Amino acid sequence: MKAYATITVKNDVGYIEFYHPNKNALPSTLLLKLEQLINKAGKNEAIKIIVLKSGGDRTFCAGASFNELITIENTNTGKNFFLGFANVINAMRKCPKLIIGRVQGKSVGGGLGLIAATDYCLATKHAAIRLSELSIGIGPFVIEPAVTRKIGVSAMSQMTINAESFFSADFAKEKGLYAQVFETLELLDDAVEDLANKLASYNPEAVEEMKKVFWKGTDNWDALLNGRAEMSGKLVLSSFTKAVLNRFK
Repeated sequence: MKAYATITVKNDVGYIEFYHPNKNALPSTLLLKLEQLINKAGKNEAIKIIVLKSGGDRTFCAGASFNELITIENTNTGKNFFLGFANVINAMRKCPKLIIGRVQGKSVGGGLGLIAATDYCLATKHAAIRLSELSIGIGPFVIEPAVTRKIGVSAMSQMTINAESFFSADFAKEKGLYAQVFETLELLDDAVEDLANKLASYNPEAVEEMKKVFWKGTDNWDALLNGRAEMSGKLVLSSFTKAVLNRFK
């Protein structure tokens, strides 16, 4: 199956779904499409609530596309790649609609950033998380503000330092990343649909104002994430990172 990013509207809920055959890793083309879909859904009056989900069963998102990272040869290209994640996070932050995350499986790196940028997230017990960036010579710089905002500096630093370890869905729930964890995919989908339908029936003006309250204090993120993308774009060219990435060729 080829990579895709789509939006489907049902009962005033916009379901944005992305997929990539390489464990839902995100190349720049797919990141751009996600940004565009989120912006489009935010302006669509037929959509009251957004659900962000991915295809497949056991992996929500493997983060940055290593296949694309390997090809980066200059700082400008590197910065632009990481800006893809920054732009999606900022689109989610600025979107006037609440965004529910539906996480069916593991997430690594940038995938965790997308989860942290949702307003409310539900997951299965298989939805372990990992921040692997330090182990490949960079760091979770672009997604750090979103992740730290959601789970705190202590949990963020634990995950960043233990870069080769997965942390369980229960850990993620304990730290506030997930609101609920379900035993099966079927239970997850039922809960996501039920919550989305309830929220879609609420006063949209009140929901939009609450979204602003939730994201208070993040007005500087356009500039902040731009700087973080530049930092990551330089580090991905380091000899250390190049050597690590070459192992994945």
